[in-house]
Amino acid sequence: MKIEDEIKGRFRNGYHKGLINMTYTVNQLNYQLLQSIKEHGLTEPQYNVLRVLHGSRNEGPISINFIKERMLDKSSDVSRIVDNLLEKGLIIRKESPSDRRQKEIDITKKGLTLLSEMIDCDKKADLLLHKLTLEEVGELNRLLDKIRG
Repeated sequence: MKIEDEIKGRFRNGYHKGLINMTYTVNQLNYQLLQSIKEHGLTEPQYNVLRVLHGSRNEGPISINFIKERMLDKSSDVSRIVDNLLEKGLIIRKESPSDRRQKEIDITKKGLTLLSEMIDCDKKADLLLHKLTLEEVGELNRLLDKIRG
């Protein structure tokens, strides 16, 4: 469906339409993904932190700054998210032996188990773009990379 029909609006020009279309589409996709994540008792930023920790397991425990650099939402309060995940027993936090001011974060077995149970979230995420061919997804990625410049 065309964006004009979805929001029943008009646009100043093609750039304005593109921005509104992108924002509207991202919000729709995020909502669908968020519903899947919520079923497992997590927020999107908590899921993102667990994915960062899982992907960095070979590097050993990592710092909060390392997590911040890899977050999708750069404005997330990583310290608060880490506290919440700690309360749920999904991660551990300990002092760095080399710098007592620094905390090391690692995912627990419970966190790894939860991520493996959440494979359906990954599958649903893949399906969000199912109307596009792999070639179209490649073009979409190229265009989005170009926008970010």
